[in-house]
This record gives sequence, structure tokens and C-alpha cells, in this order.
Amino acid sequence: MPLSAPTRPSETPGRRPAPAGRPAIARPRRALPALRWLGRADREVLWLYLVTRVGIWATAGAVGRLFPSDGGSHRPMSLLVPWQRWDWSFYFHIAKDGYFPDGAGPWTIGWDNREAFLPGFPLALRAVHTFVPSWAASGALISFAAGGVAVLALARLARGLPGGHEAGRRAVAFLLVSPCAVFLAAGYTESLFLALALPAWLAAQRRSWAVASVLACLACSVRVTGLFLAAALALHFLLTARTRAAWRSAPWLFLPAVPPVLHSWYLHAWTGDWMAWKHSQERGWYRDFHLPWEAWSHTWTAAFEHTQPTGYALMSQAELLAMVTGLVLLAVLVRGRRWPEALYIALTLWALGTSYWYTSLPRSTLLWWPLWTALAGWSMRRPRVRSAYLYVAGPLCTVVAVTFLTGRWAG
Repeated sequence: MPLSAPTRPSETPGRRPAPAGRPAIARPRRALPALRWLGRADREVLWLYLVTRVGIWATAGAVGRLFPSDGGSHRPMSLLVPWQRWDWSFYFHIAKDGYFPDGAGPWTIGWDNREAFLPGFPLALRAVHTFVPSWAASGALISFAAGGVAVLALARLARGLPGGHEAGRRAVAFLLVSPCAVFLAAGYTESLFLALALPAWLAAQRRSWAVASVLACLACSVRVTGLFLAAALALHFLLTARTRAAWRSAPWLFLPAVPPVLHSWYLHAWTGDWMAWKHSQERGWYRDFHLPWEAWSHTWTAAFEHTQPTGYALMSQAELLAMVTGLVLLAVLVRGRRWPEALYIALTLWALGTSYWYTSLPRSTLLWWPLWTALAGWSMRRPRVRSAYLYVAGPLCTVVAVTFLTGRWAG
């Protein structure tokens, strides 16, 4: 009777035959390549970000069905239609047609003053549109990707506080449910700016001045607020540079000035006006200079003296509340001797608080990362702060989102 061949241990993918006397050990599953560099805390932050994105897009879908642009329509509007409002039209037309299409400009009757907007976001929009047919979808994708980068950077900034990873999660949660958080999902500049500004600040904390300056340069091409970031970086450098080797990085700090200078040069070539962007803001948004108390008085009148429709009056009240919040934050930063962050907030408040009246201050709070890290740190010391904030800010976030998506936003 022939002898049978010896049996071999079964071989399955990912598992080798166990040596005699040793149990087989399965190899751990590998993470997706894009997530290998992310720790568990980072993945939790991204999960929170994705959940809130689903919620805000579900709100947009509901708005399209409950509040169609045509009340007699039997078809719901496209999911992207509610997002194509207000500032989006400026970014879209700049990306599609440029700043001065067919020779039109400030000398043309009915001009839209589009030169007030920097070219960073429109250039990104045009680049993505080469691969994505829909302009609105292109804007939404930019904000979605940039928002993911921004929340990761914000969480890492906040992890330096007592509480570590939990403080990082709370800072992100406070940002994502803030009253104006809908603008992080829209085809606007807030998400893209944060995706550049927050990593720039992280790089500065690590004394990587070249990286910080390049990122701040890109941020300056997106929003003029990038200049305030550049000033804060310069002050941070002056307060921390101690060696000759560190001072060799000083020339990098001039790089963020390049985009605004180039933009002014381009506008001058077309209009003959080096301050064309500023003058367009004055024509279109009443951003001519007024003393701070005059701006407060004008906004107060619009908010409480019954000179404006109720929607605009309510927005003026929100503008005043945002200014008070900014001043309190500035005082906290000064008391804590956080001079670079205090400079960033002070310049922002000065720029927005010296127009005829306040405009876009509530939206600007999204860019105040010291606010979100400060709230996170406060909530770690006072647990009730977290609950109070979420109970108040959550409903306000929904109200502002519906107001914006239905086209009733007034600021």
C-alpha cells in the first residue's frame, strides 16, 4: 500500500504556515495608503468633518425641495443650485471670463466691481474645472478638500493645550458647528484660506519659516486677510529668532507680499489705478474709511433704529455681536501675551471695523483660529462650556445655513 504524501499546512492570503509548535499569526490589515500618515486622532477629526458635511449637504437638498426657486415647479432644483449665490458669482465670472472681459471695467455702467476679489480662488476654480465639467461642483470640491486639510491643522494646533487630542477634537467641533459654518462648504474662500493659513502657522511654530512663508504667500492670493497672517508670522519670527542661523530665514518673510503687489500691478495696467481693488470695495460695499466709533454708530443705527428691513437689521446685530466677540478674544490674547495671534485679530478687526458699517464680520470669525483653540481650552477647564456652546451654536448654524441656501442672506 503506497504511502500518502505528507499534508501541507493550508496557505491563505496574508498568513504563512506556522512553524511547528507555534500558532499562526495573521498579519494586521494595512491602512489605506492615503491614511497611513494619519494617526487615530486625525482620523477621528476627519470622521467628524465628514459627518458634518453630510448634514450640511442634506440640508441643502431639503432646501432645494422645500423652497424651490419656482414655486410651481414639479421638479426639485439641482443640489448645487442653492450654493450659487452672492460672492460665488464673482468667483465664477472671474474664473470663466477674467477680470475685464470684452474691455468692460469700472468705466462701464453697471460694473460688478469684481476686481475687489483676489485671484487665488478663481485660479483654483479654473484649474479644477478642467477636470470637472460643473463650475459649481468644482467650487464645492475645492472647499471640501481644503476643509479637510484645515480641520486637521486646527486639531494639531489645539493639541498643544491641556487635554491633547480631546482639545483638538473640541476646537474642530466648535468650528464646524459655528453659526457661519455653512460658508466652509460653499464655493467661497474661507476653507481654502484656512487650508493654507493653519499649516503656515503650524510650520512657524516648528520654525520652518520657508514653508510658513510659502503657505502664507498662497493665502495672500486668496484673501487680503493673508497680509494680517504674514504680519503675525513676522512678529512671531522676531519674538523667537535667537541665532544667526534663524535670521538667515528672514528674507522669506517678504514673500507673502508678492500676490497683492502683483494683483495691484495687474489692475493698474488695466485701470491706471494702483488702488483699484480698494476703490472697487468702496463703490460696491461701502468700505471707505471711517473712524471705529463711527462704524460702530452706523452699524448700531442699522441694527436697532428701524432704518433697515428686519433681515438687514438682524444681520447688523450679528455684526455687532461678532465685533464684541473679537474684542473679547483680543483682550484674552493680550492678557496671555500671545502677541502674534493678537496682532492677527487686531488687524482683522481694524480692517473690518473702519468701514461705513460692519460687513462680513460673522463670516470672518471662521478665520479666527485663536477663537476656536481658546474655546477648546476653556471647555477643558469648564465642561459646561462645551454643552452651552453646542446648544446655542447648533441651532444658529442650521438657521444661517437655511438662510444662505434660500437666498435670504443679507451680509
